Amino acid sequence: VHSFTMLSRFGASRFASKLSPVIRSQSRTFAGQKPFHIDTPENNLEVHFDFTLENYDRVKYIMAKYPNNYKQAAMIPLLDLAQRQHGGWLPLTAMHKVAAICEGATVRVYEVASFYTMFNRNPVGKYFIQLCGTTPCMICGSEDIKQTIEKHLGIKNGE
Repeated sequence: VHSFTMLSRFGASRFASKLSPVIRSQSRTFAGQKPFHIDTPENNLEVHFDFTLENYDRVKYIMAKYPNNYKQAAMIPLLDLAQRQHGGWLPLTAMHKVAAICEGATVRVYEVASFYTMFNRNPVGKYFIQLCGTTPCMICGSEDIKQTIEKHLGIKNGE
């Protein structure tokens, strides 16, 4: 039993040492996005964002669903509304607007927007294709599907 444990430890450490460069080189990114904000000409604190009058009616409707002490629960639907209004992505100032409406810290809004893949924090094209890259999906052939899409459309990941 002792030699088996030692072999398992050796095998595990050998396996981990082969994976560690891969793991270290990958950060948790979705759609090629970094988990933090970098100012760009189209996405910085100087770029104006405000909801339209029509969307402010929707904001009121969304906020009415939650008690006053749970305003932050409206964060996801408000981020979705802001993203739809802004052409499919969330500028930094839209996240600040949502934080102000929800009376929460901007960092909480950043956390939500960076966690959920449904939120794009950078401009996207007219057509935005997402493909699951989790381990279960990879086992079921998502990498083959990705290669087929890239070949058929003549594009690569992130284009």
